Amino acid sequence: MLRLVVTLVTMTLLVSGGNLLIGQLTFDDHAARAVWTWRTSGAAEIWRNGFVPTEGLSKMPQDVEEQIGSDEEYGFAVASPLPATPNKARIRWDDGSTMQVPVISARQALIALSPYEEEDSAQDDRAYKMTAATFTTMRVRTLRGMATVPAWRLYFSNLPGPIDHVAVDRATLGTVEDAVGDHLPPDVRGFEMLDERTLRVSYDYGLCISQERPTVHLRADERPDVVVLGIEVQEHISDGLCLGVGASGEGVVPLGEPLGDRVVLDAKSRLPVCLHWSAPCRAG
Repeated sequence: MLRLVVTLVTMTLLVSGGNLLIGQLTFDDHAARAVWTWRTSGAAEIWRNGFVPTEGLSKMPQDVEEQIGSDEEYGFAVASPLPATPNKARIRWDDGSTMQVPVISARQALIALSPYEEEDSAQDDRAYKMTAATFTTMRVRTLRGMATVPAWRLYFSNLPGPIDHVAVDRATLGTVEDAVGDHLPPDVRGFEMLDERTLRVSYDYGLCISQERPTVHLRADERPDVVVLGIEVQEHISDGLCLGVGASGEGVVPLGEPLGDRVVLDAKSRLPVCLHWSAPCRAG
């Protein structure tokens, strides 16, 4: 009976968006939501057995990266017919395991590279023009180790080399982010393992520049499968207009048990910290 009550309360908090008549959610409330979502949404299954890259989905020669980085405005445009898209392809991990996956088209890969929603939305004189594409593979670091992944190699008339982009259709396959669903911005920016029981955690928070700096408490909720990190901000409120600004800090969090292979979640976003900031996804 108690478990049912806790589940119903957690679901109510989730639907409410974090604000009830009782006031703002506490860290414990956010942590309970994060754990419940992780275990019931399918995110944990994707994390264990799916395709979870831990590096960027595009790779390019240094001179290509430098040229794109030096251009203040740019876009991508298709300048020639493109090859047909395979129905499916296969990811092959170095441990011998494989996964059949749906793939995106070369045009979709181009859109993924673009700062615009559509590949032809840039001004024509500022667009990198794709003249050819070949279906190939690329090596990608994932949560399950290094893998050989289907990819598109895109060639451009006005770039000094090609760009490779992962061809896996992650929207169809399913991602941890999609499984978790809509979420608040994270508080925890990253963490460093000082030892197996100690984490140095960096975080972001808001403050009013016209008021005394708030006291920030780092919190951790340990479960057998996850460690949820977050902050509680104790504001020192005074009269006057609040001009909000962002601030950051860091602190050390001791764990009761070694981190091991437990997933580190941000309490607010309910996502693994390493998916939205620079942090390890596994112990060690």
